[in-house]
Formats: sequence, C-alpha cells, structure tokens
Amino acid sequence: MRVAIIGANGQLGSDLVKVFQGGNVVPLTHSDIEITNPAQTDSVLRNIRPDVVINTAAFHRVEDCETEYARAFEVNGIGAANLARSLEKLGAVLVHISTDYVFDGKKRNPYLEDDPPNPLNTYGLTKLVGEYYIRNLCSRHYIIRTSGLYGLARCRAKGGNFIDTMLQLVKEQPELKVVDDQVLVPTYTWDLAHKIKELLTKDRINHYGICHMANSGQCSWYEFAAMIFELEGLNSANLRRVTSEEFRSKVLRPHYSVLGSKVLESMGIEPLRPWQDALRDYMAQRRQRTIL
Repeated sequence: MRVAIIGANGQLGSDLVKVFQGGNVVPLTHSDIEITNPAQTDSVLRNIRPDVVINTAAFHRVEDCETEYARAFEVNGIGAANLARSLEKLGAVLVHISTDYVFDGKKRNPYLEDDPPNPLNTYGLTKLVGEYYIRNLCSRHYIIRTSGLYGLARCRAKGGNFIDTMLQLVKEQPELKVVDDQVLVPTYTWDLAHKIKELLTKDRINHYGICHMANSGQCSWYEFAAMIFELEGLNSANLRRVTSEEFRSKVLRPHYSVLGSKVLESMGIEPLRPWQDALRDYMAQRRQRTIL
C-alpha cells in the first residue's frame, strides 16, 4: 500500500510518517504540494500514484480564521475539494482530518458520527465545507474527526501546542486563566496515527465515511492544564478557572465537543486509550527529548 502523507512535517503528519515507516510511504510538505492549486495537486498525485492519501493540511489558527476567512475557506474547503477530485480520478482513498468544531456543543453526551453538525465559528464552518466536498467528490474516503491534538513535533502554525503554551506561560505570568466550561477530549497524535493505520488494514478498508477518533474520556481545558502541571511537578495554584465569557475570546467555541464513535465499534476496532494515559506517555517522551 503506497501512502502519501500531506503535512508530513506537522504534529500529526510527522507521527504518521513514523507509524507508516517501513512501508511504501511518501511524505509531502507544503513545498511539495499546494492543495489550493488544482493543477499542481493533480500533477503531483498523478506522478506519485498513491493508494491512500492522508491529508493533515489545514488552516487551523481558529482566531485567524475569523479575519482571514478567504484563506481559511481556500485551504479547508477548496483544498479538500481539489484532493477529492484528483483522488477520485486515480481511484485512491482519501483520509482527511477534520475537527470536533463542526458541532455546536449543545449535547451533554459524546457526539457520534451521525449527529448533525452546526459549527459556531469560521474554522468549524470551513472544515465542514471540506467534509461536504469530499463526501460528494471522492467515493473512497474517510473523514476523521478528532479534537485537542498535541504531539512531539509541536504545531508550527500555532507556535506550539496547548501543553507548550501552558509550560511557557507559567514562566512568564504569576497566574494563568484557563477556561473550565469547554469540555473536550485531548488527543495524542501518536495514538491517532496508530489508529488511522489500523483503520487502513485490508479487512476494514471498505467501510468508508465519517469516523470519530479521539482519546477516551473527557475534561475541560482547565482540567487538562491541571494534569499537565501535576505531571511536571508544578503548583496548580497558579491556575485559575474562568468561564468562556470571562476569558473574552473573539471566537465562539462549543462548550461540549467530546467525540464518541459507533463506527470504530462496528468495525471491531478498540477505542483509543484514556487521555490521561496518553498524556503521561507524552510528557515522559517530552522530558526525555528535552534532556537529549
């Protein structure tokens, strides 16, 4: 199976490259393929002739999406459409990474694959547009919705992930305000990469459509930050719970966006491990990397 990974130097992309290493993997960065350019996308993929393309590329700076709507739509919407058209012609599988932000957060139990989306912000809306294009243009597709990603490669576009931000800010500020009324599932990219590979095994590759993949359990951003501090031996007294209204973000975010999956269950695929276990492993790996 020849697998091309778009966004191969990002948080998730770099872990996907490692997980698929040893097989026929083609890492692609922005310098290799510009998904907003249909002719170039077509040409690159035609030359590679992949069996599967995993697209991790996105415009995902949530605040910037509100002011740079055209760019967000171009990357998250049109870029997805270009990939879908190209791969339909090649008869290849498209695995596209989407987000929990397609939901409005009005539920109080995990969102499943067939729950109706209703995004609150531009990022979620443009990702939903991308999903729509893929569902209508590429017959062999997986849309993987996930949430709260963090990984060892960090997020270059955001200058690091949530964990990096918390551990940097605690050095600079006597008190950190973290929202406690937005509940999600933080997800380790290493776990997600392995689960995507499992999904693509031969006996499961015909169950196309939307699939939710996130670590198990749930927490608020405050609870996530508190566990990060605990694992780093830091004083959580520096953390202060605030509401979304007090935090005064320019962007509306869902108050509840926990993802559950009946699709994985129907395929006989085990759920991802609890987010706490994943975070412990990540923090241990992060410390080891810092020492080295």
